[in-house]
Amino acid sequence: MLFRVALFLLIISNPATLLSSDLEKEKRWADEVVDSIIDGDELWLKTKDGSGDHEFLTIYTEAEFETEQETNVVAKLGIKRGMIVVHGTGIHPNWSQIVQPVRVELSQMGWNTLSVQMPVLPNQASITDYASVYPEVIPRFKSAERYLKEQGVNEIVIVAHSQGAVMAGYYLLHSDSSAEAFIAIGMPLTPNEQGIDTVKTLKKLSIPVLDIYGSDDLAAVLSVAEEKRKASVNNKGYSQVEIKDANHFFDEQNEVLISTISQWLKKNLL
Repeated sequence: MLFRVALFLLIISNPATLLSSDLEKEKRWADEVVDSIIDGDELWLKTKDGSGDHEFLTIYTEAEFETEQETNVVAKLGIKRGMIVVHGTGIHPNWSQIVQPVRVELSQMGWNTLSVQMPVLPNQASITDYASVYPEVIPRFKSAERYLKEQGVNEIVIVAHSQGAVMAGYYLLHSDSSAEAFIAIGMPLTPNEQGIDTVKTLKKLSIPVLDIYGSDDLAAVLSVAEEKRKASVNNKGYSQVEIKDANHFFDEQNEVLISTISQWLKKNLL
């Protein structure tokens, strides 16, 4: 009886401690996503985190090049570029806003893109609840990087939106990632007792970072823009760009978003 009472008190005092990714919800998303893929191919990867393998959905899209000249330059340099694309809270790797345009259009600019299903929670979960699934993020990123390397990719960047950007930052900070650059889109402030903190993360990163947000973005993004910029003062590869009239989902601003990402990549990588 005492054990049951103690367990109950633990649950109500910290419900997030027992949360992990909602695999049924992941399956529902996968069933919907696979039927909607036009560009790219479904690809199921496995985590290897010591707790048993778990399959999760990704979408792989092979690179094309805009010009024959760029094809020749990349071939001569021996570069094969890969991009891990990450969605925001509770959605999927073919989300029509930001995720799908990035993974498809950047593949047409010479990037082999791999859009990854991140852990999700039930719809009623709060942002703070998601802190409990962050340890599950690392094995998924590692599997994504491993797959790209198996395809011969030798230059990897991560492009992530909203809480996906926070997850990516967490991964970069807590692993030996091979990523050479990080593009965060609408990265919000998410401090919590687990040490997941946007500002502290950016302060510690040394790889090139492009921090994009919209002038009409969420309060949680706008309120931390200046802090992020100040925290990254020692990172010479850090750039922050505000896109005028863009909201958190960059409605009707995909062309500007893609152009901003592409130009920055060409300047900072190739």
